[in-house]
Amino acid sequence: MYNIAVLGDYDSIYGFAVLGLTTFAVKTPDEGAKTLRRIAESGYGIIYITEKLAAQIPEELKRYQDKMVPAIIRIPGVSGNTGDGIQGVKDSVEQAVGSDILFGNVSSNKEETLRK
Repeated sequence: MYNIAVLGDYDSIYGFAVLGLTTFAVKTPDEGAKTLRRIAESGYGIIYITEKLAAQIPEELKRYQDKMVPAIIRIPGVSGNTGDGIQGVKDSVEQAVGSDILFGNVSSNKEETLRK
């Protein structure tokens, strides 16, 4: 069984420890990249990472993009939702399936609503 980790700034991730997840608070992008590499190679199957930190270490994330394990999932931090997390899920599904099956209709409906 794989472990689950949460990586990001302390204020954004400390609550996940209550759920039994292992948290890794980092203060700098460099520390975040090194920690991500360390935990990815330590048997974690899922790594949640704050959107802000993920945006600061894109090259490190690319290292794991095509791997099944660990699954790296972007989550909003205390500073709010940037939309990167949902975009990451959308991109992954599109890559796996070959088309946008999740949000294809939502986008057109949203555009239609905006035109009204």
